[in-house]
Amino acid sequence: MKKDTIGEPLNRVDGRLKVTGGAKYSGEYKFPNLTYAVLVPTTITNGTVTAVDIRAAKYAPGVLAVITPFNAPKVPGYQPDAKKPVKGLKLFNDNQIHFNGQPIALVVADTFERATYAASLVKATYQAQPFETNFHKNFDSGVTPDGGKYKDYVRGEADAYKNAPVKIEQEYIQPSEMHNPMELHVTTAYWEGDDHVTVYTKSQGVMSSQRAVAAAFDLEPTNVQINSRFVGGAFGSSLRTWPHEIAAVQAARLVKRPVKLTLTREQMFTLVGYRPLTIQKIGLGATADGKLVGITHESHSQTAVYEEFTEGAVNVSRFLYQSPNANTRYKVVPLNIGVPAPMRGPGESTGAYALESAMDELSYALNLDPIELRLRNYTDADQERNLPWSSKYLKECYQLGADRIGWSNRAQKPGTVKDGDWLVGYGIGCGAFGAYRGHAEAKIKLMADGSVNIQSATTDIGPGTNTAMIVIAADTLGLPAEKITFDLGNSSLPPAPTQGGSSTVSSVGSAVHDVCVALKQKLYILQGKPQDSTDDIDYAGVLKQQNLPYLEVTKGSQSGDNAKNYSMYSFSAHFAKVYVHPLTGVVKIKNLIAVVDAGKIVNHKTAASQMKGGAVGGIGMAMTEEAIIDDRFGRYVNGNFADYHVPVNADIPQIEAIFIDKADPIINPVGTKGIGEISLIGVAPAIANAVYNATGIRVRDLPITPDKLI
Repeated sequence: MKKDTIGEPLNRVDGRLKVTGGAKYSGEYKFPNLTYAVLVPTTITNGTVTAVDIRAAKYAPGVLAVITPFNAPKVPGYQPDAKKPVKGLKLFNDNQIHFNGQPIALVVADTFERATYAASLVKATYQAQPFETNFHKNFDSGVTPDGGKYKDYVRGEADAYKNAPVKIEQEYIQPSEMHNPMELHVTTAYWEGDDHVTVYTKSQGVMSSQRAVAAAFDLEPTNVQINSRFVGGAFGSSLRTWPHEIAAVQAARLVKRPVKLTLTREQMFTLVGYRPLTIQKIGLGATADGKLVGITHESHSQTAVYEEFTEGAVNVSRFLYQSPNANTRYKVVPLNIGVPAPMRGPGESTGAYALESAMDELSYALNLDPIELRLRNYTDADQERNLPWSSKYLKECYQLGADRIGWSNRAQKPGTVKDGDWLVGYGIGCGAFGAYRGHAEAKIKLMADGSVNIQSATTDIGPGTNTAMIVIAADTLGLPAEKITFDLGNSSLPPAPTQGGSSTVSSVGSAVHDVCVALKQKLYILQGKPQDSTDDIDYAGVLKQQNLPYLEVTKGSQSGDNAKNYSMYSFSAHFAKVYVHPLTGVVKIKNLIAVVDAGKIVNHKTAASQMKGGAVGGIGMAMTEEAIIDDRFGRYVNGNFADYHVPVNADIPQIEAIFIDKADPIINPVGTKGIGEISLIGVAPAIANAVYNATGIRVRDLPITPDKLI
């Protein structure tokens, strides 16, 4: 019997469904008497809505309801005496306006077109107040966030870099980068009675969505059914349940019919989060031979006035390089904008852009190869936590990437390598992201014909989760992959954590591994063998012998106490080769190499796709993406795909993913870490450093556009 093993390049098991249109996303389910909801945005940026005129909208053809702050049914979780109060923006619960584009009404009609037309008829009057959306103007109003993990960090002496023989001190700007996956955010909800609701929505965690809806409407979680089998990209935008999702459920309860609410592309810029505009100051000091003396990393990042968002932008500077002295400071600046949200490589990608650019600048100040500088400051343990690494192969990443990109062709003096009219440059950017393992459960069912079905309430936002789980199951059971199916994206399945933080394969994959082992043990016992036997199993034969139509096992899995004794991270080294045209400032990325230490790779084919997809996101971060607010009105001026530039095929070079592929001995039974976040962290600085190597022009404010190079 052929066995599919971990590491083999298995095709996506849902690939045919996706390319033929058979995969149904949250907005594609049809229900009898389906209605459509459209949000009406405010036109002011701060203040109160004093009245909403809904008369024309209410009597427009097909309209079933118009919800405003003045007539909205109460959401129990929005009330001060709620058992589990909902945090953040509470749509239609009061008349306060916090940012431009905040919904002030919702129209429900029998067709999408009628709802859209009726929404245009809603008129509001306001009491406007002064507002602040200019981050640079309000930089000095930054505050230290609540929570101990954001307090100033000091190891050794603060700002010790200032006393080093060689030092650099620079500022780096990361603009707002918006969540714009191909699939818009869509929520469809319908109630059965007053105490049971079913929701189809774009969710990275059906269990967390279930808890959020249950808390909002004071329901038992088991009375909330969340479905999110297919997600057309999320990258952090669906890590939480947004106010518009609650509004869809609220509207469905009011009209007593299924309601589908679809955000517009413009609303995606204001209602589902984004990577926040961040200004970082880095100070690095070193001895003349390139040993770091001190690292100082300060970050100011924007947040909303109504809800605080934080991320670990400064954290990577605490442990990535050996330094006796290191200190970080992190502050947020509240503004009249929608709240940010995690975006792929949250915090770490922003922080790595600053740190890795600064390391590159230091290498030139020392006249030292950038890789050699990193090698001289390589860490064999985590200085921040004072713990050994569970595994780390970053040195191997340096070597493999340098060989593959042709690093030996790089010149230390910028602007000296040419190919015809083009300047040629090489750059490196490194990254790290925590390797996590949470509690997860899985249920396995062995059928009479020897086929296997496994279930867990995880989700798949694109990396090929069900494919990875089938590979793990096939390897553990000794069965071919085609004998195994995996169900996910349904809150009634055994609980699993939200897909985020590159932890799904580690968490859910461990549960799949453990439940497969438990099934084998049960079968051995049925045959009168010791449960730790290693014999091959005739799965169908055992059921037939025992006269069983099927056999089910459910098993939970979580990290052991031993993991607390190690620091666990995935590491990456990204290498870029660029061509820059000196007259026009045009940049062509010729090659991008991603070398990754992420433990054992479960499926090389989907893992390589993850790395390439993350690299494309990093190219957008480096070269094209920037959301711009007109501070006179507090409104985005490029809230669309015509003016907000994402990378297109012509911008993408040959991208190669290389895996160290050595199992981590601590984190989980499979030995895998994570690649979803690390695929992007380090890409932007690799490109920026390559551009400097080509031109001698250092761009410290992303994106790198032609005007900054001429």
